[in-house]
Amino acid sequence: MGAQIREYRQRIRTVSATKKITRAMELMAAARVVKAQQAVRESTPYARALTKTASAVATYSNEEHPLTTEKDDVKRAAVLIIAADRGLAGGYNANVLKESERLVARLTDEGKEVVPYLVGRRAVTYYTFRKREYAAEWTGFSEKPSFEDARAIGERLVKDFVTDTGEGGVDEVHVVFTRFVSMVSQEPEVIRLLPLEIVEGVEDPEQGEVFPLYEFEPSADELLDALLPRYVNARIFNCLLQAAASELASRQRAMKSATDNAEDLINKYTRLANQARQAEITQEISEIVGGASALAEAK
Repeated sequence: MGAQIREYRQRIRTVSATKKITRAMELMAAARVVKAQQAVRESTPYARALTKTASAVATYSNEEHPLTTEKDDVKRAAVLIIAADRGLAGGYNANVLKESERLVARLTDEGKEVVPYLVGRRAVTYYTFRKREYAAEWTGFSEKPSFEDARAIGERLVKDFVTDTGEGGVDEVHVVFTRFVSMVSQEPEVIRLLPLEIVEGVEDPEQGEVFPLYEFEPSADELLDALLPRYVNARIFNCLLQAAASELASRQRAMKSATDNAEDLINKYTRLANQARQAEITQEISEIVGGASALAEAK
């Protein structure tokens, strides 16, 4: 009985130590996710406005630009996969990697060679463990990305996009990330970043409707040269912020669940230890009573 009680008490101490860790991680994630949400709210309108502006310029200028021109024969497709640097975030990493696998399978079925670009140590580990090749990696900032991180990624993707496929370039760029919907809902999503998809001006005008006229100063070609890299960087930055908020929300939820489970285990082992102690006391009382009866009979 004594050994059993010691075992239960040791388990209680171990689970209590784990509970302190998960509780601390939960509180840290809760504090950080508020700032991450604020960053998403601030960056999303800017990214949308910049996308519409770039689309409008590309639509009404009639200029052919490398970042907006659809290629007839797409041979190589880049896939930017945004995962986390750390685990302990529930199904966050698994969901985004599964979504990337579905995209890779679809592009492969279309006869395109897929070129992965990885963000986050979990994505790098996933590809390294399976001995898969990838073009580039960026790690160390998944919870708190900066615009400089997005710019570094954007410059590499734009450089490879304008490079001929025979020299290692790509024909289109897709991004797989997790969109932050709410604290309880984060959804893996795929967007095509390049070439720029026209989102404004593609519908036929209704009767009596006139599309606005645009006058470009400087030239439309110069404007596109300056605008499209900003569009790419802003979209990537917004995706990184969405992924960071999703990661922190998933981690907070996972750590809360772990803390609750630890509390349940502590209660369970405490109850078992009390039962074992009660059984030990009962056995000791029985032995005392039995000894006293034996002495009384001997007299």
